[in-house]
Amino acid sequence: MTDGSARARGDVDAGAPAAPDPDGPIHDVAVVGAGAVGLLLACLLARRGLDVVVLERREVAPPTTASSRAIGIHPPGLRALDAVGVGEEVRRRAVPIRDGRVTCEGRVLGAMRFPGSGIVRSLPQREVEALLEDRLAAAPSVRIRRGVEATSVRDRGTHVVVGGIEAGVPVEVAARYAVGADGVRSAIRPLIGADWSRRRGRGTYVMCDTRDDTGAPESALLHFEPAGVVESFPMPGGRRRWVAWVRRSPAEPDASAMATIVSSRTGAGFPTDAAGAPTAFEAAQHLAVPLAAGRVALVGDAAHEISPIGGQGMNLGWSDAVHLDRDLAGALAAAAPIDVFAAYDRSRRAAATRAMRQAAFNMRMGAPASGFRLRARNGAVRVLALPGLRGVLARAFTMRWL
Repeated sequence: MTDGSARARGDVDAGAPAAPDPDGPIHDVAVVGAGAVGLLLACLLARRGLDVVVLERREVAPPTTASSRAIGIHPPGLRALDAVGVGEEVRRRAVPIRDGRVTCEGRVLGAMRFPGSGIVRSLPQREVEALLEDRLAAAPSVRIRRGVEATSVRDRGTHVVVGGIEAGVPVEVAARYAVGADGVRSAIRPLIGADWSRRRGRGTYVMCDTRDDTGAPESALLHFEPAGVVESFPMPGGRRRWVAWVRRSPAEPDASAMATIVSSRTGAGFPTDAAGAPTAFEAAQHLAVPLAAGRVALVGDAAHEISPIGGQGMNLGWSDAVHLDRDLAGALAAAAPIDVFAAYDRSRRAAATRAMRQAAFNMRMGAPASGFRLRARNGAVRVLALPGLRGVLARAFTMRWL
């Protein structure tokens, strides 16, 4: 798109609508990005029999064995997966996380349980994506086009044309509405003139998956240590994910160095003989403003970057998709005006802001601390773990406010 600022106001191409492009069909919806959120949105739209095309830059889907940053599936996310018919298989494959425990220097500061519908499930994102893609393979109204890199978006008034490159050849795909689900490095976001606004909350972490020798196969263990937080979460197959705050990203993280960090802070063993290759990442937070312009909306990480620890970003993106599915269905059925995404923009920005505040609070709590600050932090954790507040904390941790 050109003149992004005008598009952000919703008055782009507001004159006489251009004639439909003659070179192909006009789909109901074009989804750019075949990650966890784009695939879920396509599944939701497929239930309605809508004509959907999913454009994905990668020519081949990553294998299910590929490292996945997100593993936590919170209750709202599971409800979304239930809606498209993969929830039961997720429950079968995932490990339930039934409780969490916070410690510091060997002392328990607080604990909480996630009973009944509040249980968090642990399953790598790539496995969920594979289930969603299998579901779409049986949907006659949806097509996934891999190897298409989106490079432009033009709002024609009656529809949108997404331009791209496929096998070195320029292509155009027309749809009545388009959705950017193409991640933090979204190509669609700048094309609609959205600002990428940095929000509070930032940290650097190293992450490694290994055999679970903790004796707590259904527990999240949070070590709020003076040198920085160490968190660990159970995974399928008797594995456990360890995540540790570090002052700066190591040039070449290795399992031995990760084990040293964990043992020096927590005293816990870390079986390096069964560990995968560690990775380092920066948890930063950004929000797109606006989340929609004209006939184009942003969803998931293209709309908001949130600390990935605990799967917050993935679950928030799935909630975006649920809201967007309803708005798109209503717009397509009623020939809604061009500001069809106005309510979506307001509600999802508010939800993302709440999630970012929670994530920023979590990162502050896990930062290094000493002296009075350490004692104050540990006291705050003990207060939050009291019976009167424990339920509120568990509700926030499992993202049931979505």
